[in-house]
Amino acid sequence: MLTRVLLTLVKAGVIRPLGPRGLAGTVRGYLQWDITLAWGYQTGAGRHPDRAAIVDDDGVLTYAEVNERTSRLAHAFRAGERIGLLCRNHRGFIETMTACTKIGADAVLLNTGLSKGQLAQVAQDQKIDRIVADREFADVLPSGVPTYFSDELESLILNGPTTPLPRRPPRGRLIILTSGTTGTPKGAKRPEPASLAPAAALLSRIPLKHGDVIAITSPLFHAWGLAAFQLGLVLGATLVLRRRFDPVQTLKDAEKCTAMFVVPVMLQRMLETPHRPKLRIIASSGSALPPRVATRTLEEFGPVLYNLYGSTEVSWASIATPEEMLREPGTAGRPPLGTRLAIVDDQGNPVAPGETGRIFVGNEMLFDGYTNGTSKESLNGLMSTGDLGYVKDGLLFVAGRDDEMIVSGGENVYPREVEDLLSNLDGVTEVAVLGVPDDEFGQRLAAFVVGDESLTADHVREHVKANLARFSVPRDVFFVNELPRNAAGKVLKRQLREQV
Repeated sequence: MLTRVLLTLVKAGVIRPLGPRGLAGTVRGYLQWDITLAWGYQTGAGRHPDRAAIVDDDGVLTYAEVNERTSRLAHAFRAGERIGLLCRNHRGFIETMTACTKIGADAVLLNTGLSKGQLAQVAQDQKIDRIVADREFADVLPSGVPTYFSDELESLILNGPTTPLPRRPPRGRLIILTSGTTGTPKGAKRPEPASLAPAAALLSRIPLKHGDVIAITSPLFHAWGLAAFQLGLVLGATLVLRRRFDPVQTLKDAEKCTAMFVVPVMLQRMLETPHRPKLRIIASSGSALPPRVATRTLEEFGPVLYNLYGSTEVSWASIATPEEMLREPGTAGRPPLGTRLAIVDDQGNPVAPGETGRIFVGNEMLFDGYTNGTSKESLNGLMSTGDLGYVKDGLLFVAGRDDEMIVSGGENVYPREVEDLLSNLDGVTEVAVLGVPDDEFGQRLAAFVVGDESLTADHVREHVKANLARFSVPRDVFFVNELPRNAAGKVLKRQLREQV
């Protein structure tokens, strides 16, 4: 295992010969900060000080500049303090999070789509002492919590002292909120990597290279955007950030990039534009990737698409390569290096190949539990993803959330299966399928479709009837202009359910 990790890191260029300055920066950073974000920038300042670290709407910052600026900013916080970040993708987000690690403060990554009431509840639940926020969110900030606006950070940095920071400060916690698609978001405690093995796991299936230029379009507050940032830092990459996603601007940025991290809905928006820049890697995650979107991306951008399946709690479970998706567009791929996968029944026993069961995962980055003291179900060192799935020919397929499966007329029905089928129907742009109560059958399916005016409810039903069992045919078909989504691109099915 260790040999494979080292070979993967060497192949990616993470481990390579260092000059005296680079070696000194790496060792000094480790002795000061351990393996943290702070160590990453200290190492970068030693190995490639003049390389662009961040390119955003405000310009360019080098690795040396980010390292110095975050040390200055760290003096604005206190060890043990809990800082909430309510920011879009820009330097202030990354610099605040890195400054927190340099002083030993916790960082709570707040979803920019939360309402005022939700933010107030989250601030109370997570015991947030201070918030760093973009000024556009001033109206939803909870009262009584001190706030630095992100446009004030520059002054804090310029006026910050250069006095040394404490060596090996207490490990600050990194807390990500769950998506909140089914209720109030919970805080998930993310572990700090103990080594570079987690990076090697992702690099074993996604062939990123040292010095790549990576556009991160997925929100940094989301687990996928955060993973892109952390992996990019390990690679000494240049990160391209924009406060708001615009498909035209993103594709223009991509002309100077080698890789891009997206969520599926962003891929859909980019496919609606004519521009197709050359990229070596498009990495997608954060929500289900519709098979039709996967196929079109591979056809129009080439064999560059990689799809990661995981969650806030388990980090990653599997990664699909372009070759695997060309063969099976709906697959979630195979577990990467050092990852274990099990499909079990309700009693915890392994199911036969091809049978649907509950997905459990083991890797080095399983979360440390929710901040309210609860956790996910575990089994023999593996953690539940909360999804159902099956393995066919060595490839994982996700059938949907285990709490979304319905029993209709005594039959198990999986909304995800119907969504995947309808996403391939001509005229359908987006679709969401969910279970609703039914007096006769206990539950039934309802489909919400975004698509051409030529589509009819009977057309949708007939397509499902011709391909799936009769209990999978949605009795209710609603045509909508768009699907409600949170800031990370996930469909808010609870809002749809209220319309039935």
